[in-house]
Amino acid sequence: MAKILEGKIAVVTGASRGLGKAIALALASQGAHIVATARTQGGLEELDDAIKAVGSSATLVPMDITDYPAIDRLGAALFERWKKLDILIGNAGILGKLTPVPHVDPKVWDEAMAVNLTANYRLLRSLDPLLRLAPQGRAIFVTSGLAYKCFAYWGTYSVSKAALEALVKTYAAEMATTTVRANLFSPGPTRTKMRATAMLGEDPMTLPTADEVAAQLVAMCTDEFTDTGAVYKYAETGLFKQVL
Repeated sequence: MAKILEGKIAVVTGASRGLGKAIALALASQGAHIVATARTQGGLEELDDAIKAVGSSATLVPMDITDYPAIDRLGAALFERWKKLDILIGNAGILGKLTPVPHVDPKVWDEAMAVNLTANYRLLRSLDPLLRLAPQGRAIFVTSGLAYKCFAYWGTYSVSKAALEALVKTYAAEMATTTVRANLFSPGPTRTKMRATAMLGEDPMTLPTADEVAAQLVAMCTDEFTDTGAVYKYAETGLFKQVL
């Protein structure tokens, strides 16, 4: 059976664990070569083994997503090797600290914005030319319902995701006359370490696995998926478009 992403090059950030790892594996299982970034070398090596097991291949890039010059070097390396980028998955993110807005430590705020927002701007800045060189470039960034559900104590995370959505929707509008499509994917409550850290006492077995959630994102990476500037959400019944 033909794999729908055969021959495509996909960058996945935060790929060593959780949802990022599941997304990388889901894309690899459909034939994509994965350029996986994360801070943890051991986690990347485990991912590499898993990708080989599904019959695909990976390039491992150990890096901190807030090392912005490293993002520029990644773009240069991708151009030298492949002259294009078919798929960009901006998944890396951090929770920050759950606390009232006036109590947020400036260092916590700055780190969350650096990882959740600025790093994704830097990815677009460096990789946009490569997405344009692909026949059908696809850029997908992981967001959250908290971008518009502004719950108490979640301010740092909510603000970073709301700003990310504005960034991606603006980029999508700028790409309207090209073949590049940019969207956001909202996984919802998922059985991950980040979710467990934030929601103490919640039974993780009541939540979908990262693999189940990641499987729905694959369709957004295909040539046939031509919507842009939208937020799509995971649901048990299938991927659906968020309308506010």
